[in-house]
Amino acid sequence: MSTAPAYLLIHVGAEDFALDGRYVREVIRWRAPTPVPGAPPVLPGIISQRGIVVPMVDLRLLLGLPAQPPDRATRLVIVHHAGIDLALLVDAVLDLQELPEPFDPPPAGHGTNGARLVSGVIRRTDRPLARLDLGALVHAVQEGRR
Repeated sequence: MSTAPAYLLIHVGAEDFALDGRYVREVIRWRAPTPVPGAPPVLPGIISQRGIVVPMVDLRLLLGLPAQPPDRATRLVIVHHAGIDLALLVDAVLDLQELPEPFDPPPAGHGTNGARLVSGVIRRTDRPLARLDLGALVHAVQEGRR
C-alpha cells in the first residue's frame, strides 16, 4: 500500500503543474462561463456545477501568461480549498499520479509572475513539475477582486 499523496497533473502554457488531489473535486470539459460585470480578466465568469455557482479562474492569466482560446483539450478543474470552490481553467489534464514527498523548494528568483503560487518542484521524467499552492492561489484570486 502506497503512502505517497496523489496529485492531479495539469498543463498550462509550456509548463506542467501538480495540484494536491485532496482538494480536487472533479474535472469537466470546458464550457463558456456566464460573465460577471466588473470582474477582473482572471475571472472570466461563473459556472453552475451540480447546483453550486463556481467562479472560473483563468490559470494562464493568474500565472502571467497570455490568454488562449479553449480547444478540445481545455478542461475545468473544480477545486475546494479553505471553504472556497473554484473552477480552474487549464490547457489540459495529464494524469492523476502519486508523487514522492517532499518536493524541492522553488528555485530562487524563479522568473514567472506565478512564482508566488508555486510551493515546490520535482523532476518528472525529463521535465520539472511545479506544485501549485492552492492557498496562495485562492489568496491571489481574492486580492484581484478588490
